[in-house]
Amino acid sequence: MKKIMLAFGLVHALIALLFTGGALFLIVIGAQLGWHAAHAEGLVAAQEVIEAIGILAAAVVALQIAETIIEEEVVRDADISAPTRVRRFLSRFFVVVVVALAIEGLVATFHAVHEDVSELLYVAALIGSVGVLLAAWGVFVHLNRSAEELEPEAMQDAQAEDEKLKP
Repeated sequence: MKKIMLAFGLVHALIALLFTGGALFLIVIGAQLGWHAAHAEGLVAAQEVIEAIGILAAAVVALQIAETIIEEEVVRDADISAPTRVRRFLSRFFVVVVVALAIEGLVATFHAVHEDVSELLYVAALIGSVGVLLAAWGVFVHLNRSAEELEPEAMQDAQAEDEKLKP
């Protein structure tokens, strides 16, 4: 069983490495767009900067997912069946996703307003879905707190796992 668990850890590490590689690739693309925007003028420059910000936000998402995988699945080798672990794991993921989608909504809004107003309906749906995700996350955290109160030892276990990450 230990060999199987080690294999899962290696697979998680590989996935985190691939996310990191994707993030680095997105950072290069975002930097290229930013450099191109620095040499453009007016509205074109503004659109390119905003698009670069959207791409960099996606890079942050990829890096955060890689960091979460490494911390939760490789370093801590955490069992996320406890309510505290589930809340913490999903909260880290949702923060990244909600922020990235909100930034993408802003990028899409700017693009739609200046190029194709008919796309504003899709932009509104995207921004509305960000609100729904945020509300659902809040409900999840609220309900999960009740479950955590039933298992106080799970919180202590999660805090003990945090010690593995301290230098």
